[in-house]
Amino acid sequence: MAALLFLYHMNERIEKLKIFLKDSPDDCFLNHALALEYVKKEDDMAARQYFEKNLSHDPSYVATYYHLGKLLERIGANDQAISIYEKGMQITKAANDMHSYSELQAAYEDLVY
Repeated sequence: MAALLFLYHMNERIEKLKIFLKDSPDDCFLNHALALEYVKKEDDMAARQYFEKNLSHDPSYVATYYHLGKLLERIGANDQAISIYEKGMQITKAANDMHSYSELQAAYEDLVY
């Protein structure tokens, strides 16, 4: 019963986010939140679509790099994950966001070494 309730609330959140996105389709926060909901639902294709939408619309939206990289790792696309981590490290370094840079670097090193 608890699992069904969890799925119900997850689907409800997804539907609410989609409604918000109708008014602001390029809102990176909303797209990122929706992608994370799909990650929880283990719908990697849908999650990837929203993460990639963020990167194409706003490559400086830092949070996307880590989560997309992890998704790519999970589906076995390690070369693509490495590329995403590298791009994210470039973006965060240029923005002087050393906290995010460190997280991306750790994910990158865990995968590469």
